[in-house]
Amino acid sequence: MVWTLGELAERVSAELHGDADCRIERVATLAAAGPGDISFLSNTRYRKYLKQTRASAVILATEELSLCPVNALVMENPYLGYAHIAGLLYPGPETASPGVAASACIDESADISASACISDNVVIGPRCVVGENTYIGAGTVLGEHVHVGHDCYLHPNVVLCHDVIVGNKVILHPGVVIGSDGFGMANDAGRWVNIPQVGSVIISDNVQIGSNSTVDRGAIEDTFIGAGVRIDNLVQVGHNVNIGEDTAIAGCVGISGSTSIGRRCMIGGAAGLGGHLNICDDVIITGFSMVTKSVTRPGVYSSGIPLLENLKWRKNVARFQHLEDLYRRLAEVEKKLQE
Repeated sequence: MVWTLGELAERVSAELHGDADCRIERVATLAAAGPGDISFLSNTRYRKYLKQTRASAVILATEELSLCPVNALVMENPYLGYAHIAGLLYPGPETASPGVAASACIDESADISASACISDNVVIGPRCVVGENTYIGAGTVLGEHVHVGHDCYLHPNVVLCHDVIVGNKVILHPGVVIGSDGFGMANDAGRWVNIPQVGSVIISDNVQIGSNSTVDRGAIEDTFIGAGVRIDNLVQVGHNVNIGEDTAIAGCVGISGSTSIGRRCMIGGAAGLGGHLNICDDVIITGFSMVTKSVTRPGVYSSGIPLLENLKWRKNVARFQHLEDLYRRLAEVEKKLQE
């Protein structure tokens, strides 16, 4: 796609400084950009590349404008502007024409919109519903009584188990599994007895789930993913989890069963959340954190030990093992001082 800088400025409500007729074809970093590219500056650590950039234009904030040697789009949030402009320049793969591939296997009771595209080797079970303009990628499987809304994009090899409900404008990347059994079992004298997982999964509108992530079905009630949620690759969502609107979860996060996460939260990569917890709205949990208690106040929360040289780390671990003894000795000293 090719846009003029004036057209882009109008589409993202940016203040234009420079040639409105400048043609923009691609996005690029400040350091690597050339003619026809648009770049952005949202992090001051990259300011050193601005003066030498060869980009045709840069998206930036007002305070950076005096340093910019090329055309500029001034916005309060340059990174958001970049996101919108990148979406205009790279609208994504064109969905194939509506229709059903000859190799697809579709139960006669399924209700498939005439505008949907069903790719090769797709399997759609009894009483499924697929909405208008939805794309179902090759090798995807829909179990019995699955409902997929309109304008969804299911990449290849997605699995939606029985009774799953997917809203509108949902994107599921390759390898996503929705509605597999939750990790529920009872112990009988050292042997495990599976508990039937009779709930389902409800995914609201405008949700995106990354490759090879899994969302387990509820044990009794449903697992629920709120509107606008973003889930990265390799995330495990346990049974009966509830994730609020517009929450973002980075890769390799594990969320144990029956935990409720509020709206607009951000959970960093590889964080682990215990079961039966409540995380309120507007909470940020940094990467590799271990969450064992509910969080009742908005804010930024962290745990874990940052990377150290191995020798320092080993010394710190050794000292940590004596923490209880040091605490007791300090308490005794304080008591004697008070006396």
